[in-house]
Amino acid sequence: MRRCFIVTGTNTGIGKTVFSAGLVRFLNGAYWKPVQAGLDGETDFEAAQRLSGLPEERFLPEVYRLRTPSSPHSAAERDGIEIDVDRLVPPHVECPLIIEGAGGLMVPLTSDKLLVDVFAQWGAPVILCASSELGTINHSLLSLEALSRRQIPVQGIAFIGNENANTERTIVEMGHVRRLGRLPRLNPLDATTLKTAFEASFDRADFLAEACS
Repeated sequence: MRRCFIVTGTNTGIGKTVFSAGLVRFLNGAYWKPVQAGLDGETDFEAAQRLSGLPEERFLPEVYRLRTPSSPHSAAERDGIEIDVDRLVPPHVECPLIIEGAGGLMVPLTSDKLLVDVFAQWGAPVILCASSELGTINHSLLSLEALSRRQIPVQGIAFIGNENANTERTIVEMGHVRRLGRLPRLNPLDATTLKTAFEASFDRADFLAEACS
């Protein structure tokens, strides 16, 4: 049975694109970001491809490419379109599929549909990326509560940043979530350093285990 994971963050700018790039190579999978908001400079699709080092056929095209870097519903409105969530169907691939969300869980796709609502329809396990910095306990526990309320399975939480053992332990224990590992900030950040960091920080067995409901 193929594996499919949804990568989301506690909020925008966490580093979920970098994590997704590392994970898609770690699992030798495919990458899909259904909605891209913001086309100036390097897109998340392009960054994930560059940082993974995998061939371009492992990267599936977005369903919506919106010009403005803002909430998808707002960016779509500026482009004069409305997102049809029925078009957001995970593609079938023979390898593990890594789906990257847009922003955090409660990001609106339309005037009455949140990104987390689409995640609930898909039913795939979520990997929550969380900063290890100040404020992450609140953001992480609120995100886990939103997932639990909708009965979305959670594969685990991946921390990004400098080590903060007490904060990480608090989130894992209070959120009843598996700790997948912590990805440090990398300098330089490229396909080689990301691959090395993933091999040192994560265990493939955690991505084969059953998700927590």
